Amino acid sequence: MGLFGKLRRKVLDDTTPIQLVVIAYLILIFITFFLLNLPIFYQKNAKPSWLDTFFLAVSSVSVTGLTTVPLQQVLNHWGIILLEFIFQVGGFGVTMLTTVMMILSGKKISLHQRQMIQVDMNQPRLSGTVRLSYSIFILMVVLQLVFGVIFSLYFSWQQNWEHLKSAFFNGFYISVTAVTNAGFDITGSSLAPYEHNHLFLLIVMLLIIIGGIGFPVLVEGHQWLMFKLHDHGNGVFRFSLFSKLAVFFAVIFFIGGAIMIFLTEFKGQLASEPWPQKIMTAMFYSASTRNAGLQLESLKHFQTATLLVFSLLMFIGASPSSVGGGVRTTTVGILLLYLAAFIRGRRHVNIFGRRIGDDDIQKAIVVTNLSILLCLLAVLILSVTEKYSLVSLIFEVTAAFGTTGLSLGITAGLSLVGKWVIICLMFIGRVGMLYLLLLFVSKKEQDFNYRYPSEKVIIG
Repeated sequence: MGLFGKLRRKVLDDTTPIQLVVIAYLILIFITFFLLNLPIFYQKNAKPSWLDTFFLAVSSVSVTGLTTVPLQQVLNHWGIILLEFIFQVGGFGVTMLTTVMMILSGKKISLHQRQMIQVDMNQPRLSGTVRLSYSIFILMVVLQLVFGVIFSLYFSWQQNWEHLKSAFFNGFYISVTAVTNAGFDITGSSLAPYEHNHLFLLIVMLLIIIGGIGFPVLVEGHQWLMFKLHDHGNGVFRFSLFSKLAVFFAVIFFIGGAIMIFLTEFKGQLASEPWPQKIMTAMFYSASTRNAGLQLESLKHFQTATLLVFSLLMFIGASPSSVGGGVRTTTVGILLLYLAAFIRGRRHVNIFGRRIGDDDIQKAIVVTNLSILLCLLAVLILSVTEKYSLVSLIFEVTAAFGTTGLSLGITAGLSLVGKWVIICLMFIGRVGMLYLLLLFVSKKEQDFNYRYPSEKVIIG
């Protein structure tokens, strides 16, 4: 074994899978930063500063969508294509794409690599992670291709088939950004031209939800479909508790968010709109704010209460094991279930005929509380270093933490400190607060098999 092999073995022996995954994302960010410094991806005489380029690299790897420069004025077509490729890597995960390449090349996947896949995809078990990665990759790529063609044909028809190249370019870009939940705007108007095209918006919303619902949910949904087609009613298919919780709370937060947006904006931005448009706008922003970052009009026109609702939805984010960030839907959901059980005087949290483990409840409490503290700290720092309103700062912070590319237009005007705060939030939002905490736990530390006596403490 050579020097490189010994060094590699030592790193693997001394580094936890979580630390390796975080290192992999950091390496990906620096590779992206290097690529984004190449002039081939920019329009003539349109090279941003190194900090703005690094900001764009972190935002694209974390599939956030925040940017300090107008992409439509800076990047050329090759630059946009590069971003679409980075969305795939950042959205699906470094280890998933590495796994797919190893499968296609016929290479054997080691135990350590399987552990990295398990960590990156936030899976409770090691078994089946390789198959899960490959299935998800194929499913997501097929979705992007199919809807990319559909959008392209629609745009071509709109333009009387005169600008096929532009139609296909924009069609596939919208398909990719919707599925990967990357909220980058390359036109300056996002989806505003299609504000009244309800079928188009419904399809985009569907792709956003698919990208953020959770990879295991998609695989189990496919397995259920195959089961129904081939079983002929001779067996029973059981969804996992995670899939049930992910779908349940995704629906709850989607409906709840739409209702809150509708009520807070009923006499505001939606006042002059017909009822179908009121409902569609509320539904679209309820889906988009939870991770996608696509918008129909300038957010500056919304009420303060609506912007705070947006901030809450961005903070919650998408489901675990998805392309999204934030504190995650099941985390907040478990916390709400625990609060409901505590108020009702019940010792355990039960749902769908199953009991949620105490360790999962503990993780939900810790992750939620620390995420709130992190966002509050970021708002506090920005309120000192920036000149913008408190609502704008809260909105920017939650958009970064939830990896949602929405902004009230202050990103480009942030100070040096402000940009670095947002960069850190985007990275933490993508990696996850729980993994950030476990990042500092060394491989040698152990959970010893003894416990101290417990004693009651007065609370409240």
